[in-house]
Amino acid sequence: MSQPHIVECVPNFSEGRDSSIIDSLVRSIEAVPQVAVLHRTSDADHNRSVITFAGRGEAVLEAAVRVAAEAVARIDLTRHQGAHPRVGAIDVLPFVPLDTTPMEVCVDLAHRAGHRIASEVGLPVYFYEAAALQPSRIRLEQVRRGQFEGLRDEVLVNEERQPDLGGPALHPTAGAVIIGARRFLIAFNINLQSDDLALAKDIARQIRESSGGFPAVKALGLALPTRGLVQVSMNLTDFDRTSLFAVFDAVSRLAAERGVGVVESELIGLLPRRALEQSAAQFLKLPDFSADRIIESRLDAVLRAE
Repeated sequence: MSQPHIVECVPNFSEGRDSSIIDSLVRSIEAVPQVAVLHRTSDADHNRSVITFAGRGEAVLEAAVRVAAEAVARIDLTRHQGAHPRVGAIDVLPFVPLDTTPMEVCVDLAHRAGHRIASEVGLPVYFYEAAALQPSRIRLEQVRRGQFEGLRDEVLVNEERQPDLGGPALHPTAGAVIIGARRFLIAFNINLQSDDLALAKDIARQIRESSGGFPAVKALGLALPTRGLVQVSMNLTDFDRTSLFAVFDAVSRLAAERGVGVVESELIGLLPRRALEQSAAQFLKLPDFSADRIIESRLDAVLRAE
């Protein structure tokens, strides 16, 4: 008998300040059997929350539909302001294969979730990454261009920007959801001891792949007004190509050249153990390092073989 497919889902919500709303989103996920909420994080300056949950594919699909309905009911984008770009109350809804789950399983879940959310919740849907139905929508930032306010107007006059499902008009208060299937990514932010937003944007431009920087790195410069800081906010879409250490080292160096220090870094959601092992080895300059030099990894391998 084949093992059930295990899938992670990492929805991003346009609410990071009202804990009662965020709690209600978490409860709607936890109400689904065979789903576990693994992590939650919220940021008031971004005005955004990320909830990580996982389980068997069908259960994860059900939880995704339920939390989308809760977000539409509780979040009003016409009253939303925050540093992070967004087009929806539930802005992004990615399905991520874990363990031996094939990507095709997550593509199917994404498409089925989209059809249910469009028909049952009444929320227009765009598909991105491996679930994209149009080549121009593979990259998330292309779909999100113009944000809620700009896209809300453009879909009424530009057919090329209209949703894949639902619409053509966006939901009046919840916008649209961008649903996808993708590999594991690491959301990683570096906060600088400065309030110079132009500095953060310049560093982000230098390190992101689209501007000729590191491969598999997306980056934005954002203001954190409640903390009096600026942030280089990054997604590492393939940490084997560009590690946490590589981007931390580069951002630190570029900031130091302008006389600015790093206050702290932030991990949003979860990351694979191998990503930390890899970065630690680079920091310590251990060229012959591999995972089997870690005792817990060796024990796991031995116990599995027995």
